[in-house]
Amino acid sequence: MGYVHIKKEKCIGCEQCVVVCPFEALFMKDGIVEVIPDKCKECRKCLPACPTEALYLERRERRGQRPEHGIDVTVDLPPELARYKGVWVMVEQQDGTPHSVSWELMGEGLKISQKLGVELSAVVLGENVDGIRREAFQYGAQNVYVIDDPVLKDYRTYPYTFAMTKLVNKHKPEILLMGATSLGRDLAGAVATSLKTGLTADCTKLDVDEAARVLLQTRPAFGGNIMATILCANHRPQMSTVRPRVMSRPYKDESRDGTPIVEQLGLAEEKIRTKFIEFIPDAVAHVVNLDDADIIVAGGRGVGCDEGFSVLKELAEVLGAELGASRAAVEAGWIDYEHQVGQTGKTVRPKIYFACGISGAIQHLVGMQNSDVIIAINNDPNAAIFSVATYGIVGDMHKIVPELIKQFKDKKNK
Repeated sequence: MGYVHIKKEKCIGCEQCVVVCPFEALFMKDGIVEVIPDKCKECRKCLPACPTEALYLERRERRGQRPEHGIDVTVDLPPELARYKGVWVMVEQQDGTPHSVSWELMGEGLKISQKLGVELSAVVLGENVDGIRREAFQYGAQNVYVIDDPVLKDYRTYPYTFAMTKLVNKHKPEILLMGATSLGRDLAGAVATSLKTGLTADCTKLDVDEAARVLLQTRPAFGGNIMATILCANHRPQMSTVRPRVMSRPYKDESRDGTPIVEQLGLAEEKIRTKFIEFIPDAVAHVVNLDDADIIVAGGRGVGCDEGFSVLKELAEVLGAELGASRAAVEAGWIDYEHQVGQTGKTVRPKIYFACGISGAIQHLVGMQNSDVIIAINNDPNAAIFSVATYGIVGDMHKIVPELIKQFKDKKNK
């Protein structure tokens, strides 16, 4: 960012630049052109209009740069936003049980806070949440902000947005991270709107430009065909949601504890229009549990048909694994959406991931590439899946998978 400067010794007072400026950033004073920096938008229309080349554009000093991302970052925050400091993680909970993504974000938040030289804080909202507050300290939080109120017992958008907005406006964190869960996605959008700041959803990687103090938020874009790094350089806090199982969970030090920063909600139940009646769990979600699976056997377009998944199901049963699928297999109608892994499905992090007949589109890779061991089976030796595979088998999965089933059964029977 910058603005037009004047070489006054060259200005002849012709006013041509004043006439063409669409933002009224230039005016005449004592026969010489003057500039109003705050009005200049760097449109450059005035430069060719000047017959004596008295105008030039001077850019402000760049305060940060990340060459590996191909991004130049220039930040000129107003004083009221420059005061925002610290990294916050929203600890999501339901019925007193914290969601695992919150602790995964604590690990990532700690890395970012250390790079910025600021404190890592957790935010806990709910009723009777003292146990969760203690866990937040154990997972690395230096501060824990708590609002414990009966109004927050069950999640509703308005009271949770009210609480989070109140905390942010009072304590001013520069970065706020939430899980990309059903609750987190709903709350993050409402909070970002309330705070008039930006939000990058479903991130798969976070980093920070230390000089500019800008969060680098990477996520799949254009249907998963590219990875985009998104910035929110001119607003605070910088907000991201991250999908479960993308980040690794940090070490839990059970000896750690601290004194929470307790705030009051200040919102009466009668002021809230929505009422909690009953929570009805998704029955299918309890049948298909990809989130916590240690082993996943997944099939893609190469499976060929819905009957082809029967052999993968048999392998999954032998291994005590969950059955997964790529988007192509789901869209073909061979298997239900609840089994889908990838950008538009589940993000998983099992100990072993079998990718059978899966080509390895970016949309799928972002959902499983952090698995401890990836075993890829594909008849195309140039398939992208082999680029992330720990072990690759080139061949027909319809011949290889039955042989694996036989070998595993023999091993179990010995």
